[in-house]
Amino acid sequence: MNTTFNPNDLTEVIEADRAHLWHHLMQHKALETTDPRIIVEGCGMRVWDATGKEHLDGVSGGVWTVNVGYGRERIANAVRDQLITMNYFANSAGSIPGSRFASMLIDKMPGMSRVYYTNSGSEANEKAFKMIRQIAHKRYDGKKHKILYRERDYHGSTLATMSAGGQKERNAQYGPFAPGFVEVPHCLEYRAQVETENYGEWAADQIEAVILREGPDTVGALCLEPVTAGGGVITPPAGYWQRVGEICKKYEILLHIDEVVCGVGRTGTWFGYQQFGIQPDFVTMAKGVASGYAAIACMVTTEDVFEMFKDDASDPLNFFRDISTFGGCTAGPAAAIENMHIIEEEGLLANTTAMGGRLVANLNTLAEKHEVIGQVRGLGLFCGAELVSDRSTKEPAPEKMVQAVVADCMAQGVIIGATNRSLPGFNNTLCFSPALISTESDIDEITAAVDAALGRVFGT
Repeated sequence: MNTTFNPNDLTEVIEADRAHLWHHLMQHKALETTDPRIIVEGCGMRVWDATGKEHLDGVSGGVWTVNVGYGRERIANAVRDQLITMNYFANSAGSIPGSRFASMLIDKMPGMSRVYYTNSGSEANEKAFKMIRQIAHKRYDGKKHKILYRERDYHGSTLATMSAGGQKERNAQYGPFAPGFVEVPHCLEYRAQVETENYGEWAADQIEAVILREGPDTVGALCLEPVTAGGGVITPPAGYWQRVGEICKKYEILLHIDEVVCGVGRTGTWFGYQQFGIQPDFVTMAKGVASGYAAIACMVTTEDVFEMFKDDASDPLNFFRDISTFGGCTAGPAAAIENMHIIEEEGLLANTTAMGGRLVANLNTLAEKHEVIGQVRGLGLFCGAELVSDRSTKEPAPEKMVQAVVADCMAQGVIIGATNRSLPGFNNTLCFSPALISTESDIDEITAAVDAALGRVFGT
């Protein structure tokens, strides 16, 4: 096949895609009769596909990633300049952008002190899991090794992170999984497991019940998303996080916060956990760290954890015996530095809070018109609208109809998301995560498209 492509004729690109690419999260049978979607250009909040059609991107690159929008020349230039100077050396040695960004990052995270670079969110979470397991062996003869995770939360696509995966459909057919990972109940008050006055505290108390069942001397860590993402955009009820912190302290359990989606501004603070006044032992992040301009992920921890891995230099197994090959790339931290500068200089945290408020308000207005919207949830520019067939019973709307709303918006030139292959019977939440640069008109255009789509799909 001729691999020299004419930029003015993308026929060969489309055919090469059809013949050779294995895309993410999709059934490929349809591509035997339809063309794959090729996104060829982006600027600000907009992207254009191979047909020339313009779309307003309401999901920041499809998976909550392009926080500062498309076409940021200063990030591209910073990456280019850095690659010419020094592109890579294994992270057993340092680099100028790696050191600079680590310092900038820690400045935004009081109580944290050490940054471990990796190349994906899944890998960042695995590093935390490995540290937790090694601490169990170093301090507790291997007994305090169990890692708790929450139903509906997602922590990655490797076998270890899927072992801590609370989404049954994502895990189906990929087991058996690693032992020592234990599920705790979700905290979605809309689908409360009991009726109680303070559901947040009750939901957190269910974590304590699992700890007591397993034995506190066997539980090393609790891994949670600050706001559950792909499991339905679940904001925690009042009182939940305070009680979680108390439980972890009570039983000497390390708290691992997965900020792969919520981190670097998505909720209106630098990190989602900072909305709730808690102090984690591990924080992992990826997507928004460099807004997709380079691959980078980080596992951040405290000096107390760090000290555990150098307390006996005479022991050849005492340190963290781990490496991430592409954690030594300099492009990631170079891009992340500029990404962070842009968020600060343009006031994007405040904008996220303001535009997130507008998005939630607009969606709640739609809920007054369309009974299919059972609940609107969100924090900052990270929102969900759960669709139901009946508000009184909260029966989930059929998944095909939810996906039809997404498809209708796409036809209108607005890209939104929906829970996908996560929970049997509960892939019924529309997902919104536009870039932190969103304007009022962008938010209004997104919700206007949803309004029209709901009307056509559900006849409301």
